[in-house]
Order: sequence, then C-alpha cells, then structure tokens
Amino acid sequence: MRYFFFLIIALVTVFQAGAQSFIPLVEGIKSGFRGLATHGKQTIWVSGSNGTIGYSTNQGKDWNWVNPKGYETFDFRDIEVFSAKEAVVMSSGTPTVILRTTDAGRTWKEVFRDDRPAIFLNAIAFEGKKGYALGDPIDGLFQLFTTTDKGKTWQDISQDMVLFADQSEIAFAASGSSIQLLKDILYIGTGGKYSSIFAYNPKALRVDKYDCPIWSGQASTGVFAIDFWDKNYGIAVGGNYMDDKESPNNVLITRDGGLSWIKPQTGVHGYRSDVVFLTKDRVLATGTSGTDFSQDGGMNWKNISYLSFNTLAKTKDGKSIYAAGSEGKVYKIVL
Repeated sequence: MRYFFFLIIALVTVFQAGAQSFIPLVEGIKSGFRGLATHGKQTIWVSGSNGTIGYSTNQGKDWNWVNPKGYETFDFRDIEVFSAKEAVVMSSGTPTVILRTTDAGRTWKEVFRDDRPAIFLNAIAFEGKKGYALGDPIDGLFQLFTTTDKGKTWQDISQDMVLFADQSEIAFAASGSSIQLLKDILYIGTGGKYSSIFAYNPKALRVDKYDCPIWSGQASTGVFAIDFWDKNYGIAVGGNYMDDKESPNNVLITRDGGLSWIKPQTGVHGYRSDVVFLTKDRVLATGTSGTDFSQDGGMNWKNISYLSFNTLAKTKDGKSIYAAGSEGKVYKIVL
C-alpha cells in the first residue's frame, strides 16, 4: 500500500513537470530540511529542524536517521560531507553549534559552540580541508569562522578580515547556499535593506564588496543563494520569502565576479532559495513556490514544478540531482 501511494505521487509529479520527473525518496519526517549534500555517486546526507540528520548510501533507496542525542531542539540548517561516514553539520539560532562525525552518525562530537545571544550562523562551505562558517552581523561585522582541518577546530576571524554590514544587512540560512568557497575565494550573498556580494580573498588579504541589485529593501528580501561556475561567471537568486510567488527581480547573472549584474531575458517564477549549476549551461533554481530550469546559463528559465523545496544538491558529475524541503521531504529530480 505504501509503495502504491508513492507511485501515485511520482506519476502526478511526472505529469506536472512534463519532460522532467520529481521522484519522492523521503516524506513525512517531522523536520524542515535545509541542509543537503552528496558524496560520490551514491551517498546523500540531509539535515533540518528538530535535531534531524539522515543519510543514504544507495541514492536514497534506504535511509539511516542519526539524530544526535541532546540536540533534539536544534535546527541543523547546513551540512557538508567528506565521505560516506564523515560529515559536519551546523545549527542556526542560540546557542549555535557545529557537530562532526567520522562514523556515519553513530557518534557526534561538538567542535564549535557560540552562546552569544546575537549569534546566528547562516551557512558553512568547504573546499578540501579548508572551510568557513558565516554568521549574521554583530556590532556591524558579519561573523566569520574558519577551519583548515575539515572542521575539527575553528578560529574566529571576524576582526581580522572584516566584512562590514550596511544598516539592516543580513545573510540568510534558507538553504546553506548563501556562501561558496571556490579556488580559495569565499563568495557571500546578503540581503535585507541592501543586497551585496562579498568576495573574500585570504591570500591577497582583500575583501571586495559589490552591490547586487536583486529584490531587496525588507528583512525578508535579498540574495538567498549563489553559485559560481568559475571566478567570473555566477548566478544569484532570492526575492521575498514572505511573497514567494512574486518575481520582479529574483535572479541575476554576473560575468565579472560580482562587479556587475545583468537580468535574464526570462526570469524565475517566484522566490528562489537555492541555485546550482549542473553544467555551464544547465542550471536549476528552487524555492517554496517551485523549481525552474535553464539550458542557456541562466538567461532564460522555465518552470518545471510547483512543488515546494528549500535546497538542492547534485553529485559531482552532475548526473544525480536532489531537492529537500519542509514536511521532511527529499526528492530526486530527473531532467
């Protein structure tokens, strides 16, 4: 009976998406998922509210739920994976923690904790052993922490390479995708009253901050996710999560590393909280009001589903794509 129910859902979503299909892998878990990551061709990890963390080693056919004891009320908004057994997960809110496992979640070690009332982490990003965690501004500075050992230890560098926030400027923890580490450059997307893109180059001891004219002006608006194909070519998505079906200016493209931005010819169809390049031409963007697909590098978008998701992840070869969202759901997207 359960198999028949999932089959009906799959058939409905195939019909809805046309040539694309959205295949349910997990539904009904009491968690809103915002953290999603893959390793190799088979392994998927997911994290979310109510202290929920799970993984699959066979492309989502079977799942293991490895919620850390003592963290049942934590909201794990981002997760990064180094192997089928090794991962770090970040919570948002106070206190903020980062946990690490080396045995596929059988045990977890708390490697970072911040009890300051104003602390709120938005995302973590890794490239090899090096990683960063970004937090909302405190006393006008975005909070920035770094690691060089795959998250075993963390250092506060907020006062070293300062990331100045404009008045009422914040970052978002909707999908764990508001930051990206690419070839030692950390890109950061922000929102609120103003929207910006930071490019932090630690080797050059340099921080550049560029205006990003995406929909902004309110606490619920701005850049929610970024993805750079290379140091020049990137896409920013966002909008207003309180008005998720409206899309006056919810996606922008840069070809010079964030210095300038252009609007696509055909935009996305609503608020979008995540974006991912599959190839340089094929791009997906998703949010609570649906998913859009571009086959020309983001210049034109077509809506392919009205299903609600928060975050996307792909395998390294770009052949398997997953989406996760509220009501404890994880889907596979077949294009």
